[in-house]
Amino acid sequence: MNQERREKALWIENGLVVDPERDLIERKNLLVDGGKVQVIYSPGTAVGAGERVRVIDAAGKIVVPGLIDMHVHLREPGYEHKETISTGSMAGVAGGFTGLACMPNTSPVNDDASVTRFILGKAQEISLLRVYPVASITRGQKGETLTDFEDLARAGAKAVSDDGFPVMDRELMREAMERGKALHIPVISHCEDPGLSAGGVMHEGRVSALLGLKGIPAASEEKMVQREISLAKETGCPVHIAHLSTAGSVALIRQAKEEGLPVTAETAPHYFSLDHRAVIGYDANAKMNPPLRGPEDVEAIRRGLADDVIDVIATDHAPHTHQEKSAPFEKAPFGIIGLQTAVPLTLALVREGVLTIPAALRKLSLNPARILGIGGGFLKEGATADLAIIDPDFEYNLRAEEIRSKSRNSPFIGKPMKGINQITIMGGRVVWERDADHLGG
Repeated sequence: MNQERREKALWIENGLVVDPERDLIERKNLLVDGGKVQVIYSPGTAVGAGERVRVIDAAGKIVVPGLIDMHVHLREPGYEHKETISTGSMAGVAGGFTGLACMPNTSPVNDDASVTRFILGKAQEISLLRVYPVASITRGQKGETLTDFEDLARAGAKAVSDDGFPVMDRELMREAMERGKALHIPVISHCEDPGLSAGGVMHEGRVSALLGLKGIPAASEEKMVQREISLAKETGCPVHIAHLSTAGSVALIRQAKEEGLPVTAETAPHYFSLDHRAVIGYDANAKMNPPLRGPEDVEAIRRGLADDVIDVIATDHAPHTHQEKSAPFEKAPFGIIGLQTAVPLTLALVREGVLTIPAALRKLSLNPARILGIGGGFLKEGATADLAIIDPDFEYNLRAEEIRSKSRNSPFIGKPMKGINQITIMGGRVVWERDADHLGG
């Protein structure tokens, strides 16, 4: 994208503007200039076209705060054959995201300020969206020695997590939470008991028995969710529970919130869109950790979203190569991509009456921003112009060639979708246009 276009003001007209902070959706016109939302006008207001003004007709579209995904795996450094910060950013803006919080299980692990600075440097070079590094809780994610939270935060880490691995030592996790509380650094927990899940490749239930595959019981997640809640109660430290997947976990978070404990939680679109029957046929693209659960778990996740027990929808975008995912099911790695399917899968909840559009945007933008302590997630005059323009009614079959990630490991490829991101604006710059298939930066 050339400099002239970057500097143009944007006049966005005729769209339904969503403000999740105030729970509003109204037909408005917006003037974006100087990287900010300058003015939000009532319908019917016109602006003079000119060399410095680009008019975007958003009729039939929703104009929303840029989406923020607080759980992605960008793989760089170390696993660039799966994904890079560049390709992950391209997938992000294609999906409507202007912010990605990337997990630390890279090589080397993001357990040192130098790795955090490397990630931020790469993201700045690419300049498509905002990348928020999540550093590891323990050195090498080995669960033995805490990292230097303060040094990592100074370098730009926005949270700590050993995602992919639980911190099994209770006293060490307690110390991590006490340190996180003192430094105001969010602590994100991967809840899994390896003793219960060891060797498992899918949800433990009738489908795993039918397929002859070793299952991962719901208790593996729920036992650790209960521990983190108890630690939050003891320490007063807010804890965020990653990738919630079971009815029991939803019940535990519900009870914790009723008690006023500082606990938040996320789920991913695959946990409210698919259940363990998707594994029939041994498609490794339906293999993730935690695994797809039973229909009763899917329903509980949906109720948890509707009741605001679950605060965030995050993708847990986890790219793997075709070769890796083509291995026999038991040996294939866990994980699927999700940056370009989050919008249509979440809009399905809106059409089904589970969420309103503003409520969906709170979970995709405002709540992640608040939990991470970063800007964004709202749309009002004077706000940074991180926006997405989404067509909620566009119907299509998701094609592999439309995926901007380096990897294609998704069970949704070839499936019918409804709803797609059309334009992404970051800091007032148009960085993605679907019709032009254009990536800026």
